[in-house]
Amino acid sequence: MTQSENPGALHAAPPPPHVRDASGHLDTDFVTRVEEALDTRDAAVVRELAGNLHEADMGDLLEMLREDDRVLLIQLLGEEFDFAALTETEEPVRAQVLDALPDGDVVEGIGELESDDAVYLLEDMEQEEQEKILAQLPNVDQVQIKRALEFPEDSAGRIVQTDFIAVPPFWTVGQVIDHLRSSKDLPDSFYELYVVDPGFRLLGAVALDRLLRTKRSRKISKIMEETRHSVLVTDDQEDVARLFERYNLVSVAVTDTSERLVGIVTVDDIVDVIQEEAEEDMLAMAGVGDEEISDSVLEIARSRISWLSVNVFTAIFAAFVISIFSATIEQMVALAVLMPIVASMGGNSGTQTMAVTVRAIATQELNRRNILRVLRRELLVGIINGVGLGVLIGAIAGGWFLNPELGVVIGSAVLINSICAGLFGLLVPMGLEKIGVDPAIASSVFVTTITDVVGFFTFLFLAAWWFGLPF
Repeated sequence: MTQSENPGALHAAPPPPHVRDASGHLDTDFVTRVEEALDTRDAAVVRELAGNLHEADMGDLLEMLREDDRVLLIQLLGEEFDFAALTETEEPVRAQVLDALPDGDVVEGIGELESDDAVYLLEDMEQEEQEKILAQLPNVDQVQIKRALEFPEDSAGRIVQTDFIAVPPFWTVGQVIDHLRSSKDLPDSFYELYVVDPGFRLLGAVALDRLLRTKRSRKISKIMEETRHSVLVTDDQEDVARLFERYNLVSVAVTDTSERLVGIVTVDDIVDVIQEEAEEDMLAMAGVGDEEISDSVLEIARSRISWLSVNVFTAIFAAFVISIFSATIEQMVALAVLMPIVASMGGNSGTQTMAVTVRAIATQELNRRNILRVLRRELLVGIINGVGLGVLIGAIAGGWFLNPELGVVIGSAVLINSICAGLFGLLVPMGLEKIGVDPAIASSVFVTTITDVVGFFTFLFLAAWWFGLPF
């Protein structure tokens, strides 16, 4: 996941033309020039090239550089390096940089970050290293960050930003504006002011545009709106993201169980959450976990082997089904040639239905009220596609082996397997979600196994029955 420093980053000026190419990637000539400056340790050229980079561009640059050059770049940039750039890098790169930098530099850099970005950098550190860094931060920052780290992973409390503006309801608009003008500790960007009582319990919010349009003498309590979309610190960040998507929010207040205002979550962090959740589901369906492109060979191999090991046993089960019909295959070799076609078509159909179902479950579009309608739709789709593909494959197989009856058999098997693929592509993810298993992780292996087994068994059984072959 990547993080942005503040919502205003979404509206930042585009990068200089020489930094990115037309496709949006970092320009190779630019990266080469930075590497050459690093090789000669020319701090002036490094600052000229990379000193004013946006944190997102700096994050990409760090990922493209060699390991030793990453730390050297940061050291040559000095105060011009913004630690928020590390929130834009993949975890292995971020960990390598933080481990290589002196503790003093890390403490200074983290101390300048927004609280949510500071938490993002610290949460993946070892406990001992984490405590050592925290101990050197100012007390106020320590308390805020430690509190955030105590919240569950992937909760709203982990992405909460504690820099916000809270005012009492009895202040006038003029008092608030004067406060904003005189205060030195305002957030970098803000769109709402939050109204709290003496116990810091959330009462409402005032949009910045409404504040500026109202006369100075009017009390805040008269123009505030009741906060309808606050979230708890323990709420899952995916649920918070869904709230932003549903109501087109820019920020949302975060409260504890006593309704006291803890902080806010802003849309820039939610964009990152949406991207992270989408990547997790996509990678999980492929059985590669949270793998990053910068991971080492051993780390990648270790993350993939467990999933592949599960597939070994499902493949053996499919092979066992085939072995039941070994005598049938011996009598008609064409069956061995055509078997993979039936299984492959069923597997592809099942994967399509499964992907749509997993997405519908994640977005809460699939529920008890519409399950029968969706099930009926998938069965009809399976029948229509099965008939079309069955006729096509049957005609090809019949012409290939000069045996129209064989074409009828394989066409029928494709139809049956297509219907089963639609059925189980829907039911398997829903069943897994019902028992508390992430359907994105486990659905693929079950759906593929079912379509393979059904495809092999149906085709070979129909062939044995139709042609009177032995089992």
